[in-house]
Amino acid sequence: MSALEHILGPRPRLTLVVEASRVVEIWVDGRAPLITLNDYDWGETDRHAVRDEEGFPFTPINWKGPAWALGLSLYPPEQEDNPMAQPALKTIPIEQLHISKLNMRHGRKAPDVSDILPSIREKGIRQTLLVRPEGDGYGVVAGRRRFHALQVIAAETGKSIAVPCAIMEADDDAAAVEASLIENVARLPATEMEQYNAFGKLAQTGRTVDEIAGHFGVTDLKVRRILALANLSGPIRSLYAKDEIDPETIRALTLATKDQQADWLALFRSETERAPMGRACKAWITGGATITTDKALFDLATYEGKVAADLFGEIGVFADADAFWKAQSAALAARIETYIAAGWCDVQVLERGKYFASWEHVKRPRTKGGKVIVEVRHDGTVTFHEGYITQAEARKLETRARPDSDEKAADTKPEMSGPLAQYIGLHRHGAARATLLGHPGIALRLMIAHAMVGSSLWTVRRHDFLARKEDIQASVDGSRATAEMNAAGDHVRSLFEAHGLASLRANGDDYHLSEVFAALLGMDDTEALSVLALVMADTLEAGGAIVEAVAVATETDMAAYWKPTPVFLDLVRDKRAINAMVADIASPSTAKAALTDTGKAQKDLIWNRIAGEGCEANPGWRPGWMQVPPRRLVEAAGSPPADAWARIARLFTSDEEEVSPEDQPAAAQDAA
Repeated sequence: MSALEHILGPRPRLTLVVEASRVVEIWVDGRAPLITLNDYDWGETDRHAVRDEEGFPFTPINWKGPAWALGLSLYPPEQEDNPMAQPALKTIPIEQLHISKLNMRHGRKAPDVSDILPSIREKGIRQTLLVRPEGDGYGVVAGRRRFHALQVIAAETGKSIAVPCAIMEADDDAAAVEASLIENVARLPATEMEQYNAFGKLAQTGRTVDEIAGHFGVTDLKVRRILALANLSGPIRSLYAKDEIDPETIRALTLATKDQQADWLALFRSETERAPMGRACKAWITGGATITTDKALFDLATYEGKVAADLFGEIGVFADADAFWKAQSAALAARIETYIAAGWCDVQVLERGKYFASWEHVKRPRTKGGKVIVEVRHDGTVTFHEGYITQAEARKLETRARPDSDEKAADTKPEMSGPLAQYIGLHRHGAARATLLGHPGIALRLMIAHAMVGSSLWTVRRHDFLARKEDIQASVDGSRATAEMNAAGDHVRSLFEAHGLASLRANGDDYHLSEVFAALLGMDDTEALSVLALVMADTLEAGGAIVEAVAVATETDMAAYWKPTPVFLDLVRDKRAINAMVADIASPSTAKAALTDTGKAQKDLIWNRIAGEGCEANPGWRPGWMQVPPRRLVEAAGSPPADAWARIARLFTSDEEEVSPEDQPAAAQDAA
């Protein structure tokens, strides 16, 4: 491990999921990342990398496709199906340009461009305007401030300016709105009403909530909440656009019925009364315990409870709330039976007082799994929302509709609530793990599966070796140990292939974990242990004391796996260590005689002794570093393998055996 990795920890793992030659998902260490844009295209003038050339901040992007949106497509732009991917480039006289009606800032007053004027006067614009054919000219979709700056310069000079432009297709309004949003909403200066207008245009062109959110780096929930402003009446939206209503009040009003909105608007416009705002508005919408007769689903003529007004008057009030709810529930049950008889797959009644959040649902017709969602308010109002499913249910239906999907047909409402599912799950978990205590063979196979695949509680990484020098990498890659590891890997893969598993992935997936576990249960003990041995060997950390412990415990024959090579001798630089090797392979007297020789000369002497040049060959010689256990060559000098062994030697040797002073870590010798 490098010093930097020791301080910062292991490098994060980036996974790109590719389907049909496109990057469709990005994962970093098993999680979808937030992607932050940093702009370095503006050289010394770009003082803030997280802001664009006009000073607006880039916002973090929650990764969602498509790949081209972040430049991650695996094939050329001209092959993309996105009309914005490869627009035509052309210089257009400024007189032929105007702000497009699809630009989300269309119709607003000219912006202040004093901050970018000096740079554009001196060097021109560095980024093309994005335009589309409109009428006799071209509408500017993205680049409004640059366009206005160029207009100022044209007025100052009295000369026409040829503006570099990227031209979009004329008939793709959705792509134009997307471009304007990328230019504006992603920088977050726009008001919610401006976002609503822009998102609404996209929604009208067929873009889904997921697509809108994915394109512009905002969450699905934000898009749904912005689109929920459609539930408001036009006059209320106008008041909000003029900042006459605060955000808290507007969110409360999205929960109001049309009648309640009309009543609130009348209070707002009244000269004698005051409309409730903020939390008071939400409380006003929810209402109190008073229940008027116009809320009844049942026939008032058959109602046996008391009414606090004449039934022939305009609106009466139920005197007994309990009696009302008993009759209302019976009528509601009858309506539900009517819906079921009409072919609706499910009717879901929300808890009394819980509001139907339209932004958390999508429209779906009855023939395609749509449900009826019943909203019951404390004031007795019952609203039937026909043809809706939740966003999560919509995603499941889309997944099941795919040809390669293994999921079964859509189910009805789950039979367990969240807390009940947790209760059952925890008790099942407890019973399963207590029983596992009596089945060590199964536990062993389960542990192997976890080490191979991982889970939310297991993170095991294989040893990935990357040497600093190419010759070291080549030496290790070509060693007998590596060859045996590769052969063992092939054998283990064949075992799993025989049980129907063609690929093994350490992705933490619960299903894949169960697949591997099932395959291991089908293997005998010898096969399972061979898998265990490979997994443990593949995840054994290099450079630590545990390597020395394993070598001693397994009585590893280092001589069978390693022999001195020119690469080894070239890496030895300490003359004390070189001279110690001369003494070991030749004799102490030979080492003493060669003490003043160069390191190269002493290395040649060592190599000649190994090869038998002018003496008897000694191919089996190994330096102390490659003995089991390892020995240091220079007394009191630091030696990683010898130091590691010295720390743990007493754990693996008898009390009578002592670690010699020269084999103790240098720090321990100093302390002694």
